[in-house]
Amino acid sequence: MFTGIIEASGEIAAVDKQAADSRLRINAGGLDMTDVKLGDSIAIDGVCLTVVKFDAHSFEMDVSAETLSKTTLGEFKPDRKVNLEKAMQVSARLGGHIVSGHVDALGVIEARDPVGESLRFRVRVPDNLAKYVAVKGSVCIDGVSLTVNNVEGAVFEINIIPHTAEMTTIGEYQAGRKVNIEVDIIARYLERLLLGDKAAEPQSDKLTLEKLVQHGYLKGDAINS
Repeated sequence: MFTGIIEASGEIAAVDKQAADSRLRINAGGLDMTDVKLGDSIAIDGVCLTVVKFDAHSFEMDVSAETLSKTTLGEFKPDRKVNLEKAMQVSARLGGHIVSGHVDALGVIEARDPVGESLRFRVRVPDNLAKYVAVKGSVCIDGVSLTVNNVEGAVFEINIIPHTAEMTTIGEYQAGRKVNIEVDIIARYLERLLLGDKAAEPQSDKLTLEKLVQHGYLKGDAINS
């Protein structure tokens, strides 16, 4: 588990294609490597990966074809800057929010605008994730825990203060960039809990009249009208 508070920016040193998979070698930058061990988890742009080799200044991680296809890691090339965070310790302060390192989907930066000394970004997520994004809720973008300031359908806004822009890669983002999105894990579990015993049944993301009636948004006779 992670907090979404980035510890350092690193850099992709090499990408070794291995059939459908890849091995990444990452220059650790300012990340403290003194307590890193084989098998440790480190989040790379919000994706939890396992350390398979390391030295004092770099580490290597294997990336499956599934992860390459569902995250931005499939686009990684040498010299690309990335956000790094080691798995949190039980005794650590939870400065951001609970982040699993399991990316839900790719989002897209739609706009970047300066607001005073800060930056405001508009980010679009796939329609099926929109229900998990709430005003003043938390969302993780490329491993960074952020607060949602506004929501319009499947588009939300975030504000990046100068410190975050300096300490992470987000300060470099421009419109059109793809980003890794992880929604608040609590929202996902809450959704399942509200299903009760129906959680064992096949679920559909489609909004139907029956669902609207079930949750009290329409009267039952609306289905036959």
